[in-house]
Amino acid sequence: MFGVKDVQKEHERLVKLGVKFTMEPTKMGEVTIAVFDDTCGNLIQIAQQNS
Repeated sequence: MFGVKDVQKEHERLVKLGVKFTMEPTKMGEVTIAVFDDTCGNLIQIAQQNS
């Protein structure tokens, strides 16, 4: 898991670079997360602490 300031902006940036997400940015309580595949079978989360 990697912490980012803005999950939505990071998601948009990565999609433009060809990254395939398995879960779009989703608010889950106090965090928003998105999940992508690193092409080696690993799922990577990016997470943002909600204010």
